[in-house]
Amino acid sequence: MPTRVCCCCSALRPRYKRLVDNIFPEDPKDGLVKADMEKLTFYAVSAPEKLDRIGSYLAERLSRDVVRHRSGYVLIAMEALDQLLMACHSQSIKPFVESFLHMVAKLLESGEPKLQVLGTNSFVKFANIEEDTPSYHRRYDFFVSRFSAMCHSCHSDPETRTEIRIAGIRGIQGVVRKTVNDELRATIWEPQHMDKIVPSLLFNMQKIEEVDSRIGPPPSPSAADKEENPAVLAENCFRELLGRATFGNMNNAVRPVFAHLDHHKLWDPNEFAVHCFKIIMYSIQAQYSHHVIQEILGHLDARKKDFPRVRAGIIQVLLEAVAIAAKGSIGPTVLEVFNTLLKHLRLSVEFEANDLQGGSVGSANLNTNAKDSDEKIVQNAIIQTIGFFGSNLPDYQRSEIMMFIMGKVPVFGTSTHTLDISQLGDLGTRRIQIMLLRSLLMVTSGYKAKTIVTALPGSFLDPLLSPSLMEDYELRQLVLEVMHNLMDRHDNRAKLRGIRIIPDVADLKIKREKICRQDTSFMKKNGQQLYRHIYLGCKEEDNVQKNYELLYTSLALITIELANEEVVIDLIRLAIALQDSAIINEDNLPMFHRCGIMALVAAYLNFVSQMIAVPAFCQHVSKVIEIRTMEAPYFLPEHIFRDKCKLPKSLEKHDKNLYFLTNKIAESLGGSGYSVERLSVPYVPQVTDEDRLSRRKSIVDTVSIQVDILPNSIPSDDVVSNTEEITFEALKKAIDTNGLEEQEKEKRRLVIEKFQKAPFEEIAAQCESKANLLHDRLAQILELTIRPPPSPSGTLAITSGHAQYQSVPVYEMKFPDLCVY
Repeated sequence: MPTRVCCCCSALRPRYKRLVDNIFPEDPKDGLVKADMEKLTFYAVSAPEKLDRIGSYLAERLSRDVVRHRSGYVLIAMEALDQLLMACHSQSIKPFVESFLHMVAKLLESGEPKLQVLGTNSFVKFANIEEDTPSYHRRYDFFVSRFSAMCHSCHSDPETRTEIRIAGIRGIQGVVRKTVNDELRATIWEPQHMDKIVPSLLFNMQKIEEVDSRIGPPPSPSAADKEENPAVLAENCFRELLGRATFGNMNNAVRPVFAHLDHHKLWDPNEFAVHCFKIIMYSIQAQYSHHVIQEILGHLDARKKDFPRVRAGIIQVLLEAVAIAAKGSIGPTVLEVFNTLLKHLRLSVEFEANDLQGGSVGSANLNTNAKDSDEKIVQNAIIQTIGFFGSNLPDYQRSEIMMFIMGKVPVFGTSTHTLDISQLGDLGTRRIQIMLLRSLLMVTSGYKAKTIVTALPGSFLDPLLSPSLMEDYELRQLVLEVMHNLMDRHDNRAKLRGIRIIPDVADLKIKREKICRQDTSFMKKNGQQLYRHIYLGCKEEDNVQKNYELLYTSLALITIELANEEVVIDLIRLAIALQDSAIINEDNLPMFHRCGIMALVAAYLNFVSQMIAVPAFCQHVSKVIEIRTMEAPYFLPEHIFRDKCKLPKSLEKHDKNLYFLTNKIAESLGGSGYSVERLSVPYVPQVTDEDRLSRRKSIVDTVSIQVDILPNSIPSDDVVSNTEEITFEALKKAIDTNGLEEQEKEKRRLVIEKFQKAPFEEIAAQCESKANLLHDRLAQILELTIRPPPSPSGTLAITSGHAQYQSVPVYEMKFPDLCVY
């Protein structure tokens, strides 16, 4: 019962106290006296300067009733406070608010759940009031702490526990709304507040069912769910908090998420972590997405020595964040993302290599295998993230990333890469090469450049082709697949999948366009380099069926995308050279590989003959394939790549009708207007430093210059012509009789190391400034009497200025000291 005073004393009491006392009934069950409450409200509105005294007096009564556990009067006092608060909107309300917050704090400190809920409800009502002027001294530290504690309620009764948690979440939501609308809203974003608010919300969100928001943002919860389910209410509050974050306080709201996930070990499995960051990415403003990505990268660096599955979980979260950010603004973090991911890829490979080296017998082996498997999960997650991120970048950024990744690929014998592989060893280095090329493969997927020069600039093509000469079939496969991604601008690769004899290429409906000037220039500059890598790639001893399929696809794509008449002739020369290498077998290849090369040549010549549609050429190719089908099926891809295919013992005794003949091809193409003089020149690949860098044996011992031959007669039917070479050393001996052989050998050795082999016309173009000197020296040489070869097939044609010499029958001349003479 409230304290009653006599009439005399009552008359002497201040009016505001009498009005306050009158709103309390004799029996608290009767509730607030509405008539007296209206009088108190009118008085407060009419005399706002009395509001602070009214508030202080109500607070005094409420504190006394709370201590005495008079819950009925506490409810009446809070109802009166709420009504006064909603009715008064003047500058004088500030002192009243202090009394109000003091009373709410008293309720929240009480141990009774009903009073805590009551205080929370009053605070939420207050939070929705827009005050006319900001408060420069009011702080909400206590309310943040108390509401956060209520979110973690462990009350024994489930219903009561849920009710308290909901009240705590609604209280946090009220604090956020009040402070964000206040000019001093920055205080709520301080780390000491965020470290309490965010984990409290996440704690309640953990029980929410996983929502798949891969396609779009997670669906907003209904109003009924918000009120009944702590998890849904917490998620809604979390979205609202992030939606109000700005550039300066975004990181303070995101960092506690990492701490919560670490503390509760939610990275493995990481379903909840993924769900949290989907909410974050969809809730924040799009221009701030890169902040979140930077935070994830920073946390990945901080946990770089953690268990593999934990790192894999963080990387998968990064993938989901990148997937959403790629649709909006990624900001300046593109290179940082790739640099960090590649660094962790190297670390993962290093950990894997160390585990393999440190493995022992027994149970330790089981642990090593488990770690090895876990590291592969990390590596696959990194590659998937790199690929997805790269594939969503604009073309200009994707080109930069391709160069960036390629610069990381280590090549034996060079130091051009920027990745530290000192701790990896050979096995680890191979592993990192494969991982980086797989990453590059994913980045280049779907890349469509208007010109091949844009897709394969020289600064990218040279380092890309270097791994294609390494003694690892998987590396070579990845290089070819990357080239296919960049070369296939009309999506023809799927139609060419699998090496086979295509009966009618027209059925494939190949899409192609006229070769542009830039593509023609590219092939003139880089064509020999591409041919060389295909030629050498066919002759690797560890090739499997997929290697031959990819090499065949490379030839077909070059034909479709880059081939003019000159390139077609060069490709046919390359195919014939591959056939000859399989027959002669200077590299001592196994019979399967020799037959595989023959099958590849058959498949490609069948394709190119139909693409250029020269009837006589098609007829010759079809005839050879028909004879092979009956007499030597192991020369066809459908048979040699089939299990248990019977192989021949040798190829030397086979009938020449089983081979594609240069003279037949030249005759058929010449009749259709093709310039076939170059077909008479056997293809010999260039020699570069890449052979040494890739740990391969050099295919030639000297640097030579290919010279075009103008045929005087149709070449013989022999598959491999017996040619005589006139080296510069021999010519020099005919002139120089001073006996300086040792000096000349040393000079020859130095020049061999310096120069690369290339066709004559290409070298002549590069040495145009020395053409006159070369002309004079060659003129002297050609005046000598040289014994011609047994079966000359052409004459050497050298043109310089107005002079032309056609006197020396020769297939190939070697000039090891071209720059001097």
